[in-house]
Amino acid sequence: MSILRGMRSILPFWMRHRTAISRIEAIQVEKLVDLYEQFQSGKIRLLIAFRHPSSDDPFCLMYLMHYLLPRTARRQGIRLRLPTHSHFMYDRGIPLWAGSRVGWIYSKLGGTPIHRGKLDRVGLRSARDLLANGQFPLMAAPEGATNGHNEIVSPLEPGIAQMGFWCVEDLQKANRNEEVIIVPIGIQYHYVKRDWTPVDQLLGELETDTGITPKNPDRYARLYTIAEHMLTVMESFYKKFYHQDLPSVEHAEPNARLALRLQVLMDSALTVAEQYFDIQPKGSVIDRCRRLEQAAWDLIFREDLKLGELSPVDRGLADRVAEEASLRIWHMRLVESFVAVTGRYVIEKPSLDRFAETTLLLWDMITRIKGGDAFKRPKLGKQSVLITVGDPISVSDRAAATKGDRRATKQAVADLTQDLQTAMEKMIL
Repeated sequence: MSILRGMRSILPFWMRHRTAISRIEAIQVEKLVDLYEQFQSGKIRLLIAFRHPSSDDPFCLMYLMHYLLPRTARRQGIRLRLPTHSHFMYDRGIPLWAGSRVGWIYSKLGGTPIHRGKLDRVGLRSARDLLANGQFPLMAAPEGATNGHNEIVSPLEPGIAQMGFWCVEDLQKANRNEEVIIVPIGIQYHYVKRDWTPVDQLLGELETDTGITPKNPDRYARLYTIAEHMLTVMESFYKKFYHQDLPSVEHAEPNARLALRLQVLMDSALTVAEQYFDIQPKGSVIDRCRRLEQAAWDLIFREDLKLGELSPVDRGLADRVAEEASLRIWHMRLVESFVAVTGRYVIEKPSLDRFAETTLLLWDMITRIKGGDAFKRPKLGKQSVLITVGDPISVSDRAAATKGDRRATKQAVADLTQDLQTAMEKMIL
């Protein structure tokens, strides 16, 4: 608890000085207060499913749970036991690139790791136990990863809905009568000032990096030119050096043609990585990314080796395998940033927010190509955050309707996943 108290106390300072967040507001928090009170009274088990547009989301959610939730409860005259915290699921790969200290802190804060790219029975067992028996509600992102878009929800993974049905099953086996509830949480970021200068400056930097001399001062034309240029460069790259056959794309509408070319390019980039790791392409782009990521982790962080017992030759060969895996996963990282790109996101609504999001995605790509750190994104201005608490969904009611039939339960999981998707899309303002 000392780690939790310490993190809570420094959270406002951290957000103010280490992020672009200047203000966090939340609406319909009363719904979460009611659910949390029921959870503390032993009436429900609670799974909090949140949108995941940004790497800053954990800070916002911690602020919601530790500041906005108890503050709203006090205004309602409701006494919640403190701390109003939550357990959470996180990708097992995060401590691998962020450092072992992060993994230690996450564990102290009540987090449980899970492999995203394979059936992680140990991770699932831990998360399942926390949902049924944990001291706090369990929090997870059904999108699985950030997509960089505030106004596009990536296709949700069915695991969160499945967790809810497993919890109903676990409670029934233990002769417990708590109701299992999932509550969707929306998160959106908006720039406080309508200042286009940082976006224009970043466009200028990208033009310099790509060797483009802008011929049209129109901001969208500049953005489109950079995107089209990078597509052409990368298409040539994969054709020439990786012998990929990228079919030509024809479409009368330029933005639609750009989006189709991007899909073809992403498929080729993933194919290059899949061929190296001997993985068959299967499922969505997100599914393919997760399997590739896990294949790379398995070769970079070898659980089958005891490094202290290796000979220098064996250690050298293990290092070579890890280096090559790290190089090959680079192709997947390029794709990962563009899974939600539609080709029409900016032109449909040329707002500062959408311009900034898309420009930053291009920055991610170009930075990775240059060998830079794509996690150190430039800040394009202070942002306000709006958190929306959605309507709770009873998993217990849906489980009861299946009457234990396996096929009906599978369909119920799919239906719940789609209902969560719809709920999150409706919370986009």
